Amino acid sequence: MELLVVGSIALDTIETPFSRVDETPGGSALYISISASYFTRSIGLVGVVGDDFPEDVISELQSRGVNLKGLQIIPNGKTFRWAGKYHYDMNTRETIYTQLNVFADFNPVIPDEFKSSEIVCLGNIDPVLQMRVLDQVYNPKLVIADTMNFWIERKYDELLETLKRVNVLIVNDAEARQIAREPNLIKAGKKILNLGPEIVIIKKGEHGAVLMIDSIIFSAPAYPIEAIQDPTGAGDTFAGGFAGWLAKTKDFSEKNLRRAVIYGSAIASFCVEDFGINRIKNLSWNEIQNRFFAFKELTKFEVD
Repeated sequence: MELLVVGSIALDTIETPFSRVDETPGGSALYISISASYFTRSIGLVGVVGDDFPEDVISELQSRGVNLKGLQIIPNGKTFRWAGKYHYDMNTRETIYTQLNVFADFNPVIPDEFKSSEIVCLGNIDPVLQMRVLDQVYNPKLVIADTMNFWIERKYDELLETLKRVNVLIVNDAEARQIAREPNLIKAGKKILNLGPEIVIIKKGEHGAVLMIDSIIFSAPAYPIEAIQDPTGAGDTFAGGFAGWLAKTKDFSEKNLRRAVIYGSAIASFCVEDFGINRIKNLSWNEIQNRFFAFKELTKFEVD
C-alpha cells in the first residue's frame, strides 16, 4: 500500500451566508482519500461509520481504488455527525453540535496488508489513537499528521509524544501558535520543528500556506476564489493532495515537497467552491494541472 489514511468519517450539516446543506458526507479520512486518489490508486482507509452512512459514497471510494478493508461499519450504529455555521468571515466557524456516535468508541485496527504502507496520513483524531496507529505499522517512510484545537487543549502531553514520531505536521495558524505557545507564526513553526517533526506546514486559509524545513521557508499563496461556498474540509483536502503527490512520486526532496504543497493547495482551492465533497469528487486531471500551473503564474516575477 502506498498510502494509509486514518481519520474521521462524518455526516456534516453546514450553514454559510450563502446556503445550507444537511448531513453531507465529510470527515478528514473522506476528504484526504478522495483528494489523494487523483495521484495514487493504492490507498488504504481506516475509519468507522454506522450502517446509516450512504452506500453511494462507499461505492465512490471503491471506484477510486480506495481499499476499505479497514472501514468498520457498525450495525444499528449512527455515523459521527457535526454541524457548523460560517459567517461572512469564512476563516472562522461556530460549532452548533457534535454527535460522536460510533466514533466515540473508534479503535483503529490496521489490516495486515496496510501495515507496510509507505506513507501514513493521520487525520485530526485523538493523539492517543494516532499513536495506536503508529504502533501497528511497519517503519513507514513518511508519517504525516494533523491535529486540532480540541486535542491541543485536552491532550497536550499526549500530542507532544505523538509529534516525536511524526515527520510532517500540518496545522492551521491558530493551532501552530497554540502548540508552540508562541504568537509569532515563524517562531511557532521553528518551535514545533524542535518537538519532533522535520517538516511543518502551516495553513493560513485565504492567505495560503507556509512550508518550514530547518531554516528553509517556502510560502505558497492561496488561489483567488471569487465565490467561496464552503471551506469545510479544505485543510484535509490539502493534506490529501500533498500526501497523494508524494505517494505518486516517492520523492521527499525539498524541491518536490514544494510541488506537493502546490498540488495540495490546488485541490483545496476546488474544495471551497461547493459544499462537502461535491466539487473534489468530480475533478478532471486537466483541471488539477491547469490550477497547478495557475499557482506558478501567481508567484512568477522577473528580476532585471
